[in-house]
Amino acid sequence: MDPLGAPSQFVDVDSLPGWTDAYEAKQLDPHQNTVEKAQVDVRSPFPYRKDINAKIVLWKGDVALLNCTAIVNTSNEFLTDKNPVSESIFMHAGPDLRDELQKLKGCRTGEAKLTKGFNLAARFIIHTVGPKYKSRYRTAAESSLYSCYRNVLQLAKEQAMCSIGFCVINSLKRCYPLEDATHIALRTVRRFLEVHGETLEKVVFAVSEFEEATYQKLLPLYFPRSLEEEIQSLPYLPADIGNAEGEPVVPERQIRITEKPGVPDDASDEEGLEADLSFIGSHAFARMEGDVDKQRRLILQGQLSEAALQKQHQRNYNRWLCQARAEDLSDIASLKALYQTGVDNCGRTVMVVVGRNIPVTLIDMEKALLYFIHVMDHIAVKEYVLVYFHTLTNDYNQLDSNFLKKLYDVVDAKYKRNLKALYFVHPTFRSKVSAWFFTTFTVSGLKDRIHYVESLQQLFTAIPPEQIDLPPFVLEYDARENGPYYSSYPPSPDL
Repeated sequence: MDPLGAPSQFVDVDSLPGWTDAYEAKQLDPHQNTVEKAQVDVRSPFPYRKDINAKIVLWKGDVALLNCTAIVNTSNEFLTDKNPVSESIFMHAGPDLRDELQKLKGCRTGEAKLTKGFNLAARFIIHTVGPKYKSRYRTAAESSLYSCYRNVLQLAKEQAMCSIGFCVINSLKRCYPLEDATHIALRTVRRFLEVHGETLEKVVFAVSEFEEATYQKLLPLYFPRSLEEEIQSLPYLPADIGNAEGEPVVPERQIRITEKPGVPDDASDEEGLEADLSFIGSHAFARMEGDVDKQRRLILQGQLSEAALQKQHQRNYNRWLCQARAEDLSDIASLKALYQTGVDNCGRTVMVVVGRNIPVTLIDMEKALLYFIHVMDHIAVKEYVLVYFHTLTNDYNQLDSNFLKKLYDVVDAKYKRNLKALYFVHPTFRSKVSAWFFTTFTVSGLKDRIHYVESLQQLFTAIPPEQIDLPPFVLEYDARENGPYYSSYPPSPDL
């Protein structure tokens, strides 16, 4: 109710029926549609997940009327587009929104920018720019639209938002085919919730009457509400379901120049050293690679050039990255030992490692390495800092120096170049000695970036407290050791 007692026009997202709530299980014809036991083993790449489905809402209505943490506005590069979604948001938000948008100085296609909600029920508005669609530039349009959804979700995660209302980002004015765009929207949200599901409680797809039928048709493909619906939807999934993050797969970018053209990939390295050089093709790509067997011999003899070594290392990293994107790493993700939080005083992304959450003796450390690569690959393209909480770790949480050396050797050069600081929080004397030996005798170039932090107050001089999610036990330990001042600081609900 508004102050005068009139019914509010805004709609609370918690009052809307969820995607699962609206589902009425279909009775299968026992003679035609029975799901054979053998078929159950053929799972969809988007399997039935009750926990994810509980976060999804399909609602026919105006996104501007949603009472949630943030709503999404689709606009043009100048943030002045006059489409039904934008006009409704501007009308309900009031004139202050236009003044705020002028300060943003536009938004590029695929980007996402944040403003306050002003007179809306939503606290924030996330503005994004969908691509103009032309069939001959379909690949670029798909990638841009994926970026819209992914960047909106990433911004919601960074701001610790609980709920978000999506409009249909691809506007009719931009000629994007609705069904194609819906596939990208749904699978991007699904993949994001699989990895970062703890950060969002509700995702509302606010659609018009025209758009509702398409969403009703495609939602079961990516958010099946039962095992039967999962099996029934499987044949209708498109050929391109994106990579592990939902990003469209571009075949041209998947061209891999094999090290031994004509030789199976599973051939051993020893066989490769003695392989017939006639296997090396005469085409331009093969000539660019040169004689790979000779390169390997030179590597063994320590005679290969620095450029060739870097090339070899890049190929090796790409193999790890491909495996990381294909592997099911949900068990490692559930440990909450590595996660992205806010930014430091210099605007650099902050990544957190929680030592006590790493049960070294109980997990597959190779999968842990894959998870690190999966999470960090897109983070490390820009400057970032690491915060390592050594708080209350014991022998079962100590990462072996051989594992750390392997990690350092495998990761791409951008990880090392763009890591600007490593904050070692609550170190012990033993851990300081181990770190000194490791950075002095095992890896180079890391020692000057390590900062030992004895208290959270010291950490907050580099990273504002509102920009970092702290595990409760870290707060309790710091309050016990350094005084009760920080015990009142609210811990992250996700940790």
